[in-house]
Amino acid sequence: MAITEQRVDAVRERARFLNRATPPHILTLVLIAGIGALNMNILLPSLPAIAEYYRADYALVQLAISGYLAATALLQLITGPLSDRYGRRPVLIASIAVFIAASAAAALAPTIELFLAARMVQAAVVTGFALSRAIVRDMVPLEQAASMIGYVTMGMTFVPMIGPAIGGILQEIYGWQASFIFAGGLGALILMIVIFDLKETNETPSASIADQFRAYPELFTSRRFWGYALSAMFASGTFFAFLGGAPFVAANFLNMSPSELGLYFMFVAIGYMTGNFLSGRFASRLGIFRMMISGNLTAAFGIVISLAGFLLGSMSPLVFFLPLFFVGMGNGLTLPSAMAGIVNVRPHLAGSAAGLGGAIQIGGGAALSILPGLMLTIESGPYPLLGLMIASCAAGLVSTLYTRLVAMQMMDAGA
Repeated sequence: MAITEQRVDAVRERARFLNRATPPHILTLVLIAGIGALNMNILLPSLPAIAEYYRADYALVQLAISGYLAATALLQLITGPLSDRYGRRPVLIASIAVFIAASAAAALAPTIELFLAARMVQAAVVTGFALSRAIVRDMVPLEQAASMIGYVTMGMTFVPMIGPAIGGILQEIYGWQASFIFAGGLGALILMIVIFDLKETNETPSASIADQFRAYPELFTSRRFWGYALSAMFASGTFFAFLGGAPFVAANFLNMSPSELGLYFMFVAIGYMTGNFLSGRFASRLGIFRMMISGNLTAAFGIVISLAGFLLGSMSPLVFFLPLFFVGMGNGLTLPSAMAGIVNVRPHLAGSAAGLGGAIQIGGGAALSILPGLMLTIESGPYPLLGLMIASCAAGLVSTLYTRLVAMQMMDAGA
């Protein structure tokens, strides 16, 4: 076993679940990261039903996805510096509590405006996604971060993997409100786990919150930070574009029910889990740039296969969803390494970097998730969506190659 894997295993062995005297258990990190991903996509099969319930346009209801992503981007700009100043633990506890209250408000909202407002407040839970990376950086040094983030992300993938399926089934049996009740209840359970398991890992808090915000220019001027952040943004953007357009394609071209849509989403999620497993296994051996390049190429391969199937006249759920297994796999290969790069450009700003990098990643994804709603029509077929996803893959590959070039230049200069 490589020395890097031995160190990661040592961290995991020291952790004891629900024991705050030891480092946070990997299951806790999985749960705090996974609840945000679950909350993002459990609603997908219910979007047409919500539009019908409120008698609202689908483009407006789609803000429950794109607006939610934009809110998570803005929140990460704040939560990262807050956690560097006050600690990871109190910020996580507060954000999960807000999420629970917002979930109840969304389920009870009498108008589309109040529903969307509650949905935006729900985005507070994304703190867990950003800070799980900062916690990993607190626990292990640079060379193990990509590997451990890969393992954490692989584990968390199981939660959102079944999210659309759960959401579709709950909506067909109890109505779309049941998804919010389920998410809020799960949030309450995770809040208790965080209280009893998550010890504070930020052992060197900053002197003031103002110092953390003043540190942003240090990140903004780093070419490597921008390269990693854009690589993560375009990799995620491929998936977020899919999230924004898949419900329309499924309902209008493939005649799929909400529960069927949720089940077919598993192809992408299983691919994501596979990619994260490979990242956890090989990132420390092969290096983050090889992982990121492989991820971009893998995602593009899946989209091309799906596009070719449609062009050949095979308009079916399997033709659309099965090749997109490779989109999930590509994200699983790319994102752990890109995230590790983001938080290690300036290790003393790990929380701020995680927040700012996450804001760029999710904010760009939010923009790409809006585009399918503007581009897709009954006459267009699914082709605008697939074309957008291929373009995002290409941009991600260019960003990765640029970042590798900058890193090599710094090494040659002795930086």
